[in-house]
Amino acid sequence: MTAQTIDGNTLSRQLRADVARRAEALKARGTTPGLAVVLVGDNPASQVYVRNKVKACEDSGLHSVLEKYDADLSEADLLARVEALNADPAIHGILVQLPLPKHIDAQKVIEAISPEKDVDGFHVASAGALMTGTPGFWPCTPYGCMKMLESIGYDLRGKHAVVIGRSNIVGKPMALMLLAQNSTVTICHSATPDLGAFTRQADVVVAAVGKRNVLTADMVKPGAVVIDVGMNRTEEGKLCGDVDFAGVSEVAGWITPVPGGVGPMTITMLLVNTLEAAERAAGA
Repeated sequence: MTAQTIDGNTLSRQLRADVARRAEALKARGTTPGLAVVLVGDNPASQVYVRNKVKACEDSGLHSVLEKYDADLSEADLLARVEALNADPAIHGILVQLPLPKHIDAQKVIEAISPEKDVDGFHVASAGALMTGTPGFWPCTPYGCMKMLESIGYDLRGKHAVVIGRSNIVGKPMALMLLAQNSTVTICHSATPDLGAFTRQADVVVAAVGKRNVLTADMVKPGAVVIDVGMNRTEEGKLCGDVDFAGVSEVAGWITPVPGGVGPMTITMLLVNTLEAAERAAGA
């Protein structure tokens, strides 16, 4: 068996075309969806992520504002800037790029963002909405994973899904989203003994721990769907995920590649969330 690839680049293009169409419809009614991206410090990876997010906004017809600050910006000044963006009617989404410098409490900054503008889906109000199944913003990476499962017409009802990872950004919200689709969900992590004993039972495996080859071919049920959220590098510097792609591809039914899988979907769902924030603000 050779797994079929779930192409995140192709799906992203389709979703971004829909975002652009809906953005034009909003503009015709007098509202231009706006995203503010705040970058503190000079983390090289953060600079790349921020640049990609701003470009994606512009390419999809959204207004974007990039605010860059030195690493010594005080927590109080950052919180004041967030409050100003909360009050700005031209801004519908606020994203403060993580990680922040050590002297700034990241959770305090996240909680300062208005839930109506929390397009990253990290606010406790967003987490609570996901937990209770009420309207809110879903974190972009697991949201993108769900869209990928949807794109292949995969029915999650009654399926056993194993999530490897328990972060607030991916693992926990991923589990809740799968549960909402009537999957039976197991969350595994660094303290789980015999990880393969769980993954071999799984119809769907989501690997999200940031560790190369955490999932190998002998750990996968034949025909399973494997979603690789990991972003790592080989000794040669090539981008790779958490999954042994070559080996697992010979066993799984579907698999996401790295690069070109979950990565582009994360930014795309940020655009979707920003557009939805603008539509809600406009009463659309």
